[in-house]
Amino acid sequence: MYIDKTVINNTTIVNNYTSFNGPGGINARPTPEERTATPEQHFQPTSGQVSHQQMASRDRNQWAPENHGRPGTPAMGSVNERRNNQQERIGNGVRSGQLTPHETSNLEHKEANINHETAADRHANGGALTPQEHQKINHQQNQASRDIYQDKHNDKTDHH
Repeated sequence: MYIDKTVINNTTIVNNYTSFNGPGGINARPTPEERTATPEQHFQPTSGQVSHQQMASRDRNQWAPENHGRPGTPAMGSVNERRNNQQERIGNGVRSGQLTPHETSNLEHKEANINHETAADRHANGGALTPQEHQKINHQQNQASRDIYQDKHNDKTDHH
């Protein structure tokens, strides 16, 4: 005896690991935040940053397989080093007349807020910053650095 029965075999598994943007890949579009950042002024790396990168690329102790994620020379200085560097930049702007008293006051106020927040975060964590706090402080210092640059390179000057 024969039975006429339809059998559906759904064992075919399709794995598509496409990870590129464009024809045949995913169709990714920038987020509103990414579109906002597109026209922002971007700065070329400083000669010190380029030098640091070149030295690190030649030093095998900087390579992850050698140092297991703990480079001997960090890519970025400490929060305190950044603070001191930015204070020096503000001081140079005041001495050169590139910063007006109003611009200087605003920049100093921003720096003071970052320093206060850093101190409060460290106090709350036994003297250290969490990676998230360090990232947030670094973002704020990056913005302050851009503000210093813009204020020093605008039309306003302080002629003593």
